[in-house]
Amino acid sequence: MSGGAVDAWQVSAVASLVEELDKKILVVLRDGSKIIGFLRSFDQFANIVLENACERIIVGTSFSDIPLGLYIVRGENVVLMGDIDETIETEGLTEVSNEEIKREREAEKAADKFKGEMLKRMDFLED
Repeated sequence: MSGGAVDAWQVSAVASLVEELDKKILVVLRDGSKIIGFLRSFDQFANIVLENACERIIVGTSFSDIPLGLYIVRGENVVLMGDIDETIETEGLTEVSNEEIKREREAEKAADKFKGEMLKRMDFLED
């Protein structure tokens, strides 16, 4: 793409955020975090301001929302952003306490790490 085409695309993408103002949205960040909040403002770099934001942590069929308050997200960290259908947003999930979801997340990370270590030890089987 030429420089002008990139600029036109960026302007178009950022301008489309106008339609999302004051709506409850989900933002997925580069680190995998899922942030939910009301879009209150944005700029030409797609930096966004979310009000009543929370981080939604999902482990298996459990979830918990960690309150963040007023939250600013740098546009370069956004992977995905979209509306939330509040009638089905937690369908099939069970809400648990913040402490419980943190314990479940740590257990999941430990299990993934263990699985990775076991796979490394078994790569000789592929030869």
